[in-house]
Parts: sequence; structure tokens; C-alpha cells
Amino acid sequence: MRVAVIDLGTNTFNLLVADLNPAGFDIVHNSKEGVALGMGGINEGFISDEAMERAFRAFEKFTGICEDLQVDAIAGIGTSAVRDAGNRNEFIREIKKRFDIDIEIVDGLEEAKLIYQGVSWSYQFDQTSLIMDIGGGSTEFIRIEEGKELEFISANIGVSRAIQLFSLKDPLSEEDQVELINWFEENAQELNAFDSCEVLVGSSGSFETFYEMVHEKEFPTSLDNIRLSRKEIVTTLNWIIESTFEQRENHPFIIPIRRKMAPIAALKTKWIIEKFGIREIVISPCSLKEGVLRRFF
Repeated sequence: MRVAVIDLGTNTFNLLVADLNPAGFDIVHNSKEGVALGMGGINEGFISDEAMERAFRAFEKFTGICEDLQVDAIAGIGTSAVRDAGNRNEFIREIKKRFDIDIEIVDGLEEAKLIYQGVSWSYQFDQTSLIMDIGGGSTEFIRIEEGKELEFISANIGVSRAIQLFSLKDPLSEEDQVELINWFEENAQELNAFDSCEVLVGSSGSFETFYEMVHEKEFPTSLDNIRLSRKEIVTTLNWIIESTFEQRENHPFIIPIRRKMAPIAALKTKWIIEKFGIREIVISPCSLKEGVLRRFF
């Protein structure tokens, strides 16, 4: 069976097409479109007309790909920007009308569970680990320790929320960094109940950019996990935090949709590394969309 998953992220829409088999799945197609669905309205609780039009253009492209690849079923998942929008019903009705695709809106807890299920395709959790998925609207955290129940948190500290909430300098000033970290702490207080972790598992997205900047090459297309030392990633995170927009714009391994918000993602990641005493970083190529595949089995 050939299936597709469309992840309607706050910044990026992701399309995964996969052939299911008894052992798991084989990737047929994997692509993303910078949509910035949350830009212009996420903190006020609506999706702007301009953002909707960008979303519809992405769907036109994605549905064309699905048709060409003869996909049997399409699952659409709406996350933070969609679930928090007062006009979400209008948005998903229009998608159904134009493209005949039903969009399921998941809450933060279900989003975190799907991310865990996606990462678990490729990572065995042989050490105490903290999964982190950096989104535009929210950031999900899942702590895994042998013999203990999974701990899930979804916090509304996404990079798109931050960029629209704060008047940040270019590059980030020391005051900006303190203000952002205080905001992270205030809006993710549940993390204080988590014990320290050995490994931070970064779920695709921004973590793929961090890898590409460290190694100066594209992120591998396989389902293999990539390990980075704390020193390697912190050096890169510091460069991003201290960089100007012009420097990021000229960097060959920072894609356009991430250039403006990259310092916030980097600062948040560094905050987590220091908060939990992380010693090693694992970058998983899997995330929510791979988690959704489990629903077809």
C-alpha cells in the first residue's frame, strides 16, 4: 500500500510518500515547502488570508506529486498553528473542498506521541533520552528512561510565536537572549519535573540544519541516526545565535524558511542542552509524519 502524510506545520508543510511493508516502510518521496502558516496571526489565534493562500499553493504541489506517484491514501495532520486558530474550521473546510483531503487536528499531547512513534522507527533508546521537536508554534519534549513511563510535554514556545512576540535585535543582544530564555522557562515549566538526560534526540527539522552546518554537506536521505558531540553542536549553535541575518542568508546550509528564526531555535536547543546536562546529540531523520505511518498498520 502506498500512502502519503502531509504534516501542516506552523512554518513548514512536509510531504512523505511511503510504501508500507510487513517490516515497516520504504520512502518513495520526501519534501517540504516553506509556508509560514503561523506568520501574521499565530499569537492572535488566526490564520491570515495570505498564509492560507500559501498553504493552498503547497497543497496544489503536494497533491500533484501524490497523483503522479499513484498514492492510495493521504493523511493530513494539523498541528499548533491550525489547532490554535479560531478560523481553523474554515481553513480545513476549504482544503477538503479544493483537494478532497481531510485534515485531522491533533492536540499537543497527541503531537508529542506521534513524534515519539516516528523517532522510534530508527532510534532504540538504549540510553536515557530526551526527544525535542522544534516547531514554529510549539516545541515537543518526550523523556524516555528504561523502566519508567514515557513523559510527554508540548509547550507553546515555537519560533514563529517568538519572532512575532518580541522585538529582537540583529544579531540577538544579551538582553534578547535573557528575555527569550525567561519566556521558554515560563511557558515550559513542566520540564522542571524532568530529570537530567544523557542524550538529546533532535527530531528532523532544525536539527538537520545543525548537522549540515557542522559537516558542510546535505543531511543523509537514509533512516540512519546521526550522532554529534556536545562540543560540535554547541559551536554551531553559538555561531547561529551570534550571527546576523545577512550572514545566515549567505550560509549555503540554512534554508530560506529557517534564516530568520534560526537564532531562536539555536538558543532554545542550547538552553535544553545546559538545562539537562546533555552529553551527546542524536539527530533522527524521523518525526511526526513517520509516526502517522504507524496508523496504517
